Amino acid sequence: MSAMRKLLTDHPFLAPLIGVLAGPAALALALVGQYGFGLQPCVLCLWQRWALGISAALALPGLAAGGSLRRLSLAASGLGYLATAGIAVFHTGVERHWWQGTAECHQPTLQSALTVDQLRDTLMGTGLGSCDQIPWSLFGLSMANYDVLYSGAVALLLLAAALWLRREAAR
Repeated sequence: MSAMRKLLTDHPFLAPLIGVLAGPAALALALVGQYGFGLQPCVLCLWQRWALGISAALALPGLAAGGSLRRLSLAASGLGYLATAGIAVFHTGVERHWWQGTAECHQPTLQSALTVDQLRDTLMGTGLGSCDQIPWSLFGLSMANYDVLYSGAVALLLLAAALWLRREAAR
C-alpha cells in the first residue's frame, strides 16, 4: 500500500479536510494577486473562483459524515476540482491563443464617436481583465496554468481517496 493511500485510509477525515481547505487557499492567492498586486481577473478567472468555492463546499459533508456519505462527498468534490481544472485548461487555451474565449472574455472596444457620458459608462462597466492576456507568469506559466496543475492534483487525490475508502469499506 502506498504511503499516501495508507495515510488517507488510516485518517479518513484528512481527504475531506484537504478538499475543504484547497479551495480557500487558492482563492486567497487569487485575491492577494487581485487586491495586493492589481491583477484584474477576467470572466474565466471568476468562473474558476466559483468552481473552487463550490468544490470546497462539496467536501464539507465528508468532514462530519463517515462511510458512504464521506466517499460521495469526496467524489463530488473531486469532480468539482476536476471541473475547475477543465475551466483552467480552457482559460489556458484562450491565453495562448489556441482558441477563442467566450463573448465576455474580451474587453469592449471603444468607438471614436462616443460622447463623454457614453465613454464613462463604457469604462465604468469594464472591471474585468481580458481572458487572452497573461498579466502575470512565473517560469513561463500563468495563474491559469498553475490552476490546471493545482486543481487537477487535488481532484486526483480526492477521487483516489474516495476509491481507496470504498475498497477499505468492502473489506
